[in-house]
Amino acid sequence: KLVFAVVFVFAMMNNAVAQQVRKHIQDGNEAYESGNYTDAEVAYRKSLEEEKELFEGRFNLGDALYKQEKYEEAAGIFQSLAKEADKKELKSQVYHNLGNSLLKSEKFEESVNAYKNALKNNPDDAETKYNLSYAMQRLKQQQKQQNKNQDQDQEEPSEYAKQLKKKCEELV
Repeated sequence: KLVFAVVFVFAMMNNAVAQQVRKHIQDGNEAYESGNYTDAEVAYRKSLEEEKELFEGRFNLGDALYKQEKYEEAAGIFQSLAKEADKKELKSQVYHNLGNSLLKSEKFEESVNAYKNALKNNPDDAETKYNLSYAMQRLKQQQKQQNKNQDQDQEEPSEYAKQLKKKCEELV
């Protein structure tokens, strides 16, 4: 009888925690849908205090952080979720959101890789295809700018600089 009572008490406590977690997720979803992303973040974090490995709570927290332009933090969450997602559709969504977070952080090469991973799991996702194309375009622009900057660093000195150098050498 004692074992049954202990098991019953643990089951009831577990059920109460699960209900509280569900309530926090619902509160977060309502806040998110109304555009109050800060309150959504708070509610999702509360759900994770109760059950820290809850995939849904972490995924939604990543979304709320993204909407608040906390792209680096959102990317970190999506990065960890990508390793855990077990279904292709879910993995695709996680990689898509990771790509978006990285794109906003101007980490174009990483965002391209994230979008490619999303498409491996859901090749028909038109939005991800579009975002991949855009990220690739931005990556090319970034690389072109870096090459231009390197070329400028290696340019021949101006006539003024040459004359100034000559005068300095004469003084020495």
